[in-house]
Amino acid sequence: MNNKSIKYKTAIFPVAGFGSRFLPATKASPKEMLPIIDKPLIQYSVEDAYNSGIRHIIFVTGRNKRSIEDHFDDNPELRRSLEIDKKNELLMEINSIAPADLKFTYVRQANPRGLGHAILCAQHLIFDDFFSIILPDDLLIQNPPSLHEMVKICEDTNANVIAIREVDKSIIHKYGVISFDNYSNELINVTDLVEKPKKEDAPSNLAVTGRYVLSKKIFKHLENQQTGFGGEIQLTDAIKKLLIDQKLMGYKFPGKLYDCGSKIGFLQATVDLACEHKELGDEFSEWLKNKF
Repeated sequence: MNNKSIKYKTAIFPVAGFGSRFLPATKASPKEMLPIIDKPLIQYSVEDAYNSGIRHIIFVTGRNKRSIEDHFDDNPELRRSLEIDKKNELLMEINSIAPADLKFTYVRQANPRGLGHAILCAQHLIFDDFFSIILPDDLLIQNPPSLHEMVKICEDTNANVIAIREVDKSIIHKYGVISFDNYSNELINVTDLVEKPKKEDAPSNLAVTGRYVLSKKIFKHLENQQTGFGGEIQLTDAIKKLLIDQKLMGYKFPGKLYDCGSKIGFLQATVDLACEHKELGDEFSEWLKNKF
């Protein structure tokens, strides 16, 4: 498959969840807009998408998510104020939030019924052979971005691609888990998937992480998918059905992962990125060293 077959590179961001683990902070503000240093969590994933060649982002939203749309919308008054005050570096930062060649579309998931249902809500906006899915709770730090590498794998193999990582068996029940028959460096041939297995039933310790490059054929399986674990339409169950007639590759990404859907993961990301921040890093690192 050559690059021309993916004419309009699109990524779906499912962001309709309540963010209940961060209440009361998320009562009126989306968890995706919680700041890590000076950028909201979701902006990190949007930047990764853009740097991976994505030019159309679909946000599948719910109630109280308007601030996401506002963040990626233009703000002429703010830009003008920064221009007058000659705050050129801040102006460049603001302009980079939504590059001119990046399109945003918003779809409402009125009745959340799981990740698979969220993806199905965007079906009418997918026109090409393959598209990406990004779960912004999973903050992946890698250069080039993990999704960039996954798109290359898809283009080279004409296969579906999922990001995977090793997970301790004590928490394996929280994830979709793969079976495989071939393992070559970072690339794995996936033969089966199971959603949230018991520890003793897990086929491996390799768990699906929040990056996917999938064929649009997934939609026919999602449309016919019965509710699975938790009474929801599970994306993992539909991906499993793709294995019948299409290859599935696992990409064991070498980058750093922060589970920012959890408080501890969010705090770890904040501290680590603060230590690397171009303005604050040295001062913050010194403060940490003296504190502990």
